[in-house]
Amino acid sequence: MGHLRTDVWCRGVAAHRVLANGVTVGGLFGQSTHMSPRSFLQVLLALPWALSAFAAEKAPEETFLEPETAGPDFTVQGEYTGEKCGAQVVALGGGKFHIVGWSRGLPGTTDEAEKKIEVDAQREGDKVTFDGSGWKGRIEAGQLMGTNDEGRSFELHHVVRESPTLGAKPPAGAVVLFDGTNADAWTGCHMDDRKFLGGGGKSNQKFGDFTLHVEFRTPFKPEARGQGRGNSGVYLQDRYEVQVLDSFGLKGENNECGGIYSQIKPRLNACFPPLSWQTYDIDFAAARFDAEGKKTKNAIVTVRHNGILIHDHAEIAGPTGGGQPEKAEPGPIQLQGHGNPVFFRNIWIVEKK
Repeated sequence: MGHLRTDVWCRGVAAHRVLANGVTVGGLFGQSTHMSPRSFLQVLLALPWALSAFAAEKAPEETFLEPETAGPDFTVQGEYTGEKCGAQVVALGGGKFHIVGWSRGLPGTTDEAEKKIEVDAQREGDKVTFDGSGWKGRIEAGQLMGTNDEGRSFELHHVVRESPTLGAKPPAGAVVLFDGTNADAWTGCHMDDRKFLGGGGKSNQKFGDFTLHVEFRTPFKPEARGQGRGNSGVYLQDRYEVQVLDSFGLKGENNECGGIYSQIKPRLNACFPPLSWQTYDIDFAAARFDAEGKKTKNAIVTVRHNGILIHDHAEIAGPTGGGQPEKAEPGPIQLQGHGNPVFFRNIWIVEKK
């Protein structure tokens, strides 16, 4: 598939823009409108504002679903490694980029990885150049090279990391929730012609304690920012959300990829670049309740994102804002829709009795 546009221009949208005091410009754009001289004057006075508002309309953000059609900026963005160093290049749209440089290596490859520098970059023909905070160089033909703030030269090469659990086979006794055959195990989720599962639904089966494997891919939306950049989530028992988002190159907050949404941020940001297949391997123990229904123990979760430990027996104080109330009863797995084309595959779960 190619790219799609997330904003749709509605026919006649200009004809319904409200001007001053509730007056619309409908009649000026071909619709029959009767108004008093005073109302007509109001329209004339408001017309310069209206025209400037039309001109300032935000251009539709492009959303790419396949690497082959994602454009030239996609080939530049991604991860680069060199001798005891690494860099993450984030595409921002319009030939603009943000580079996060790491000493010792990329996050998740070594415990000694440390953020060293952040600098903006701009496309200039076939290359991308950067110059800031004493760091200067270019990205060209899969290489990131230049000099640092001490005048030393560096050279890094583009790499594509892959989760060690990508494509993991379900063990004996596992419940297969999606294997690319059909979406029968879900209500509200649909399989596309690529055999990927779209979010927006819940598993038909409910679970208590379990180990869950799920693979997901966020879209490439270089012009989007924050929560608009490939937003989804995996809800455990339909109560607790492990956030899914294109957070590549960001800090790693509790509302970014891998966060227990709004409660616990990941130990580190293990997010791969957009359009990469990523994995969550989640070990979950449900909250405990006594005979009167009073909670006696919080839910506990351990999460590995792309094989990297980001939560280690973390206690979840309560459900996510959009989640169901805590109860002793089991609950389904929810793949949040959230209006973004995030896709899933190879989902299986092992119940703990």
